[in-house]
Amino acid sequence: MLSALSHPRLADCRRLFLRNYELMINIGVHDFEKKGEQRVLINVDLYIPLALSTPLADNLAEVVDYDFMRETIVQRVARGHVHLQESLCDDVVAAMLAHPRVRAVRVSTMKPDVYPDCEGVGVEVFRIKDAE
Repeated sequence: MLSALSHPRLADCRRLFLRNYELMINIGVHDFEKKGEQRVLINVDLYIPLALSTPLADNLAEVVDYDFMRETIVQRVARGHVHLQESLCDDVVAAMLAHPRVRAVRVSTMKPDVYPDCEGVGVEVFRIKDAE
């Protein structure tokens, strides 16, 4: 797969990531899915301009804190049941892009327990902010 960093608008960016963040989520359109939680794995890549993420004093305030990714996801999940992985991805992407330092984001979700004959089913979204 071609790296998003090869996109010209991201050439001056640093990529922060959250890998396989596992949550139990109320998600699904089927009646049996609405009665309980399902295991979902969430992955996030944030693309942040080096000018906004290169620490000069080795201080957390100079970068985007990893907690931002986890807390954003937890806040979305706390809002309650979501029918589609597509909706969950879109909501998380929009919240991540709202951060003033984030130029682009990639979010994927995967339900690993849907089918016994594959690793999982999921959705991925990639968005770049409009040019500043």
